[in-house]
Amino acid sequence: MKAISLVGYKNSGKTTLGLELVKALQERGLSVAVAKFSSDGFTEVENTDTRRYKAVADTVIGLSGGESFVSWPEQRGLLQLLPLLEADMLVVEGGKSLGYLPRIILGRQDTVLDDFEGEALDPALALGTYGGATLTGKPLFKDVNELADMVVEKAFLLPGLSCGGCGRKGCRALARDIVAGTATVHECVTTGGGVSVSVNGADLALNPFVARILASGLKGMLGELKGYVPGKVKIEFDA
Repeated sequence: MKAISLVGYKNSGKTTLGLELVKALQERGLSVAVAKFSSDGFTEVENTDTRRYKAVADTVIGLSGGESFVSWPEQRGLLQLLPLLEADMLVVEGGKSLGYLPRIILGRQDTVLDDFEGEALDPALALGTYGGATLTGKPLFKDVNELADMVVEKAFLLPGLSCGGCGRKGCRALARDIVAGTATVHECVTTGGGVSVSVNGADLALNPFVARILASGLKGMLGELKGYVPGKVKIEFDA
């Protein structure tokens, strides 16, 4: 899965751009998931059954002929929820603190984002700006189709483990280097290793230590099975 975030201050047009970008990516044959951050929470119409259940239950699952959803009464990290998503691309609205994916910065017309306001939005993670705000050295997009083409080419999603296996202090440092063109996602040692684990088709991130422990344990157990020979092993089960 690739990902892009849309960041900016209130009323900068994030939702408007997000809706247009989702449609543009879908027109390119991609399935698209959306994650929206809100400091004000999410409201629903009064007296609906789901809202009544949410008032008393620990977790609420909604199932119908048209949609399904899961609601928890506390904050969950985006990385915890990724295994629930089935999409080629993830569009995140908000999430200024996320350092494991690139972003598009939105700002007010004729705003130069090289000042303090821009630094608060971490321009080192920006693939560009959209609308009227500008950022030195970054492309300014005014056409959503041009933006969608760039997102398809350059979006990425790191595991967010900040294990240091790539030789940097964390995923944010690697993400900044990828955006700058001085690194690639393949430098992340938690992807493409000798051990991979997926749940419902979504790969789980394994830091090098966990991967080694898991591989050693599995090899030890498999070695006790009749017919085992070294090679590529595939294990599947329902958890």
